Amino acid sequence: MVGPVRPQFVLFGSSIVQFSFSNDGWGATLADIYARKADIFLRGYAGWNSRRALQILDQVFPKDAAVQPSLVIVYIGGNDSVNPHPSGLGPHVPLPEYAENIRKIAIHIKSNRHLFAYQSLSEKTWVIFLSTPPMNEAQMREILGDKFGEMGRTNASGQKYSEACLEMCRGLDVKVIDLWTALQKRDDWLTACFTDGIHLSSEGSKIVVKEILKVLEEADWEPNLHWTALPAEFSGNSPYDFVGPDGKTIVNVSDLNFHWGNQWE
Repeated sequence: MVGPVRPQFVLFGSSIVQFSFSNDGWGATLADIYARKADIFLRGYAGWNSRRALQILDQVFPKDAAVQPSLVIVYIGGNDSVNPHPSGLGPHVPLPEYAENIRKIAIHIKSNRHLFAYQSLSEKTWVIFLSTPPMNEAQMREILGDKFGEMGRTNASGQKYSEACLEMCRGLDVKVIDLWTALQKRDDWLTACFTDGIHLSSEGSKIVVKEILKVLEEADWEPNLHWTALPAEFSGNSPYDFVGPDGKTIVNVSDLNFHWGNQWE
């Protein structure tokens, strides 16, 4: 364990999580914003559905871990929404089962233990779900069609799984971000937000980051996990800090992160 112990943020889910450190992704941006404030842990598994996520939930989030995460951000659902294959194989999960899997994941992580008969990770662990985003079907077929065959993944099915995630999370009083709507607020979302029709470009990731920071700013959580509320590690003044132009003023480099981060306010 590397110390001192900072708040831990875990990004958990499928490829939109695994690839979130690529192409100026939303995971990498969060790690940059929270430098010296929180540690970002990536637990993303490309191609996975909610069934596989449940299978390893106890391994990724063990109940008996000495240190529990402060925040878990979950995305799962796009692969579940793929149409069923005649062979019975593939990532498709029926909509009712998917919604129940979201419930099970939320209950495992959720901090408000008094609401459930289940033991959650910690009273200080908060969770945010991301709903299934839209996609550029033509771009997906052009770039990924030969690789995955006829995926049977459409915006029509994706929207149903997005709505199921939103409904379940709201019923559980769990924070959830409607990515289906958020991305489509941008006029050129079809051409700007994806690398291959499914996975997010840097522009798509910027929308995700802004939505996450908005939730963190508005949430009535203790402690407050917005980046402006967390102290920078080892931020005290030192005689080894840079000296300003007047030859007397100390320039604390930890403040640079604050000024850079203002663009996300």
